Amino acid sequence: MNQTTEEKKNRLFILLAALFLTNAIVAELIGVKIFSGESTLGLEPAHLNILGFTMDFNLTAGAVIWPIVFITSDLINEYFGKPGIKRISYLAAFFIAYSFIVIFVTIKLPPAQWWLDANSKDPAGNYFNMDFAFNKILGQGQRIIIGSLAAFLIGQLVDVYVFQRLRELTGPKMLWLRATGSTLISQLIDSFVVLYIAFAGIFSNQQIIAIGITNYIYKFSVAILLTPVIYFGHNLIDRYLGKAEADRLADEAAKKSGSFL
Repeated sequence: MNQTTEEKKNRLFILLAALFLTNAIVAELIGVKIFSGESTLGLEPAHLNILGFTMDFNLTAGAVIWPIVFITSDLINEYFGKPGIKRISYLAAFFIAYSFIVIFVTIKLPPAQWWLDANSKDPAGNYFNMDFAFNKILGQGQRIIIGSLAAFLIGQLVDVYVFQRLRELTGPKMLWLRATGSTLISQLIDSFVVLYIAFAGIFSNQQIIAIGITNYIYKFSVAILLTPVIYFGHNLIDRYLGKAEADRLADEAAKKSGSFL
């Protein structure tokens, strides 16, 4: 059965929204793990000297899938405009908060003794407390959660604004500039908002800035590397909707600039 243009547009929005929401929520949940970027690539630690601190690329696990959030955000922005991506961003923030509330409630539940007994040893025979492990892994500090949510929303709103302003200046051309440029600016802000909310008073200003610079170097590099993927995504959508319809949808989206919030 042939799909109508409206059906294709709706299905495209649902798919992009689902990718955005799922990856945003999962990235927040797995963000408690910190991994070594250099070891992942088989490299020696970077040992960068930033403001007197020796910094390596020790990154949150959420960084692995945040690029999918960047890509889907730009695609929604391109084809559905500021109203579309703002709604999805607010919805994502709500469901992220909801996820953490549910986790905190489950942490408070008393564990069944048989569950503790059945999971009391690791493969090497070492004893551990399964309930403590569950709480430690899934539980995150309030300041980190608040900082992460605030950074996510502020970063998304800045990304939307910069993306649309650049499109007004360049028209449908120079996709790389509005997609990559908006991500670079929004992630610069995101990198420092989350750190200052989560660690101000715990780390010194210089240390927070050093950590933020290290994180931003990674985000900057990823944003540049993702540019061909953005074009690939646009080509897929153009083929799915038809070039003329895709261009019409993008032009309509550009007109729905609205306010910053």
